[in-house]
Amino acid sequence: MQSSTDFLRQLPDSAAHFARGEGFWRRLHIDPIMLLLLLMLTFFGLLVLYSGSGQSTGMVKRQVAFYIIAYGAMFTVAQIDMKILARWAPWFYGIGIILLILVYVIGVQAKGAQRWISLGFIRFQPSEALKIAVPVAVAAYFSSRMLPPKFKHVLASLMIIALPAVLILKQPDLGTSILISASGLIVLFLAGLRWRYIFGSALLLAASAWPIWNFVLQGYQKRRILTLFNPEADRFGDGWNTIQAKISIGSGGMEGKGWLNGSQSQLDFLPESHTDFIIAVLAEEFGFVGVLALLGLYLAIIMRGLFIAWNAKNSFNRLLAGSLILTFFVYVFVNIAMVSGLLPVVGVPLPLVSLGGTSLVTLMLAFGILMAIATDSSKT
Repeated sequence: MQSSTDFLRQLPDSAAHFARGEGFWRRLHIDPIMLLLLLMLTFFGLLVLYSGSGQSTGMVKRQVAFYIIAYGAMFTVAQIDMKILARWAPWFYGIGIILLILVYVIGVQAKGAQRWISLGFIRFQPSEALKIAVPVAVAAYFSSRMLPPKFKHVLASLMIIALPAVLILKQPDLGTSILISASGLIVLFLAGLRWRYIFGSALLLAASAWPIWNFVLQGYQKRRILTLFNPEADRFGDGWNTIQAKISIGSGGMEGKGWLNGSQSQLDFLPESHTDFIIAVLAEEFGFVGVLALLGLYLAIIMRGLFIAWNAKNSFNRLLAGSLILTFFVYVFVNIAMVSGLLPVVGVPLPLVSLGGTSLVTLMLAFGILMAIATDSSKT
């Protein structure tokens, strides 16, 4: 009969095997589960992009190049010491603000907006960098203070959030401004913001609706909001995108028409089918089942991110990880709600699926920080 000591003596080999596997990924500063989920979403995204781009191999190759750069950026950022990131957070934020100001001085105009800076060989959008810099700055600010935050600290954090949001709104870029505001406000909420502040902010926002409508929003932004309630009122103008997206989603049914067989996208009825409205392509060709599969992948990534945030060893890591993954959820929600006609069209791409350059790299930088947090053992 085998004794308990004999049984225990058999465990070290197996335990050492798993420890070696875990140690390998930890030395690389990579969370293997998150990496696997991201790779699955990448493959799925390329599949849908090939169809949404009109079977353009050139566009797919371009996206593959973006993915290579983005994954390289993720692996690089994953090696960062989180203490160094917290220490340098104000500098990153300050450089981001300077770049936003430079957009107004030397920025490049395109499609009626001035959002880019051109260096000749490359053109980039500084507002994308603020998607990382803002939550990092707010998390660093709260990490050195008692929580829940006092009123003066709440005001200071709101100023950190508001400055880049206003600068970006003036470019104009309402979608990015909303996402950056959300990334900072999520940190504020996770820091333990008291409910009286939340309700007070909601009342203030409601009271600000009229001046925002009259003095802040651009004409095309107002039309998009009005179109949300009645897209058929301008079916060949502002309502065209929403109407065609709904047709695509509805015609897919349960199982879809099959890959490359979507009439709306293949016949060019659906606008921006490779960027903002790419989920309508997925819904038409893969149906409700395909949409559920994509949402399942997104949910798994979000749950893994929340797990990383929950197990973070210090307040900076916890606040930052929570903000990054919940902001990722906001990206997904806003895009799907926009395409479905539940929110106005604000130009937010579907994360890791839509064609993108700077936005894709920014997202993967965020996941690189999550990887670094997952493997960071420092408690201060």
